[in-house]
Amino acid sequence: MSESIFEKPSRRSFIKLGGVVAGGLALAACAGGGTTSTSTAGGSASAAAKPGIGNNGQFGKGRSGATADALLIAGFQWGAPATFNPLSPTAAWPASANVMQIVYESPLRWNILTGEIMPGLCSKYEVSGTESVTLTMQDGVTFSDGSTCTAKDVVFSFELGKKNTGISVASFWQLADSMEATDDKTVVIKVNQKTKNVSNVLRMLTETYVLPTSQLGSIADDKLPTEVIDKPIGTGPFTLDKADQTQVVLAANANYWGKTFYGGSPVMSQIIHPIFKSNEDGNIKFQAGELDIMQQFVSQIWKMWEGGKPVGTYLKDKPYFVPGSMPMLLMNTTKKGLDNPAVRKAIATAIDYASIADTAMSGYTDTVQASLILPSGAEEKFFNKSDAEANGWKYDAAAAEKLLTDAGATKGSDGIYTLDGTRLGPWKVITPTGWTDWNASCEIIAKSLKAIGIDCATNFPQQADCTQQIQGGTFDLAVWYVSGVNPATPWARFKDIMSQSEVQPVGKTTFANYGRWKNSEVEAMLTEASQATDDTAKKAAYDKLDALYRKEVPACPIMYRPDEFYEYNATNFYNWPDENNSYAPPMFRGAGNTWMYKIQKIAG
Repeated sequence: MSESIFEKPSRRSFIKLGGVVAGGLALAACAGGGTTSTSTAGGSASAAAKPGIGNNGQFGKGRSGATADALLIAGFQWGAPATFNPLSPTAAWPASANVMQIVYESPLRWNILTGEIMPGLCSKYEVSGTESVTLTMQDGVTFSDGSTCTAKDVVFSFELGKKNTGISVASFWQLADSMEATDDKTVVIKVNQKTKNVSNVLRMLTETYVLPTSQLGSIADDKLPTEVIDKPIGTGPFTLDKADQTQVVLAANANYWGKTFYGGSPVMSQIIHPIFKSNEDGNIKFQAGELDIMQQFVSQIWKMWEGGKPVGTYLKDKPYFVPGSMPMLLMNTTKKGLDNPAVRKAIATAIDYASIADTAMSGYTDTVQASLILPSGAEEKFFNKSDAEANGWKYDAAAAEKLLTDAGATKGSDGIYTLDGTRLGPWKVITPTGWTDWNASCEIIAKSLKAIGIDCATNFPQQADCTQQIQGGTFDLAVWYVSGVNPATPWARFKDIMSQSEVQPVGKTTFANYGRWKNSEVEAMLTEASQATDDTAKKAAYDKLDALYRKEVPACPIMYRPDEFYEYNATNFYNWPDENNSYAPPMFRGAGNTWMYKIQKIAG
């Protein structure tokens, strides 16, 4: 059995990545070529015979022609690809950062359902307290050009962040003091002894691609992100075949190193990503069976399977998708009125969360809890349900007004409350224009606040202007994003909302605690949580942080968005993972690549 690195309180834990993890999810190291089935591939087979088919149990009839053995995917690339340089902020799929490890791969992989850190290019990792992480490479790893991938390539890929601080891997060097290849298969990372944040180091090991020294080593440091790469060289099971303004086509890497590790080759010989102009264009193709799997918003997706289409999602009932991010209503505590925790808690209590879920999110969200911890999936073990219910909030307009009056607020003739001489509003709640589900959420928030006597309206600036207002601290209220689920959360989310260490004065850019909430105790609490080395200690630290959060309410979650919109159509392939066939998580990156080896082709 594989063990979580934080399950044992001992100072030194040694992890071998393999075997079976909790919840019946097989690790990729043990994945075979596919699940066997005795049923035929036509529509007459029963749903029980082929798990993973759409919610209505119907099956497709296969696809013929040039794309018969291709996997058609959508939702990642929305314009003509300019470069496949993974260090570029405009890198095309699948070279874009932390999207799919199929051309480029990462040292480790991560499972959103269990929190398990799984093998990738490295077969195992060893953690020594909060001092170091040691990686051991898989046997026989090669790049797609046939050259050997060694520990030196791993170190090179991370040290690119020292050479160019404008690329995403540069942040690794705030977490690590050094990274050394002690031989061709071993990498030793010395953890930064000021932060001692092992979880964040592991997060970056699951998100950072290993790149070939041969292709990038000769590029000038300041040119790294701008170098145009049209023939990417990675370690993954696919290589780039061709790309234009209509599609990106990948071909199977016949010499892929991981065939033994994964128990075979991916089922498909090609992966094709058509480039659509809009969600609707993609949705039409998906419903028609001309896409196999995609990651994009579909309003009321259940109507597809109710209409007889072999379409499915991981969860069979609402919210259909596994939650993975937590858009927040930020409150600027430098503004009079919003500097009062009673007002902030009244705002959190006044919001009609059910309307946001149904109207803005098509029901794709669980009931929001009074917590910075997601109550399901990888973070569930840290969620304190009883304390959230006892000391948190839920939608109750009358209770929200009582919080205001108990604090001494009085309502004026215009129906708006005044507290300590400050009128509660007019305030604007902002989010970027065109973010339609978030725009709809803001309208519901403004309406909810008006209903309890707070003067609030919406404003939707362009994204650049909105970002400037939020980072500069000139906004009133804002719907914005914080850390999604990853190996460093929920700690990273607490940092995003509550950390004092990065806060700048109003007018200067800050990248955490946008509401500029002040507290003298929280930084020590964040440090305690980041340096805890087992789940029991982490849970105790998170309980204290969440209790302080519920008392002060510097921001509040308004919905749970899916980590990824995992949607499949069983016209051409079946045995997709879902909650009844849970051999892989509903992911495209990390542990999600397991399904490429396990889905099965329907004969055309």
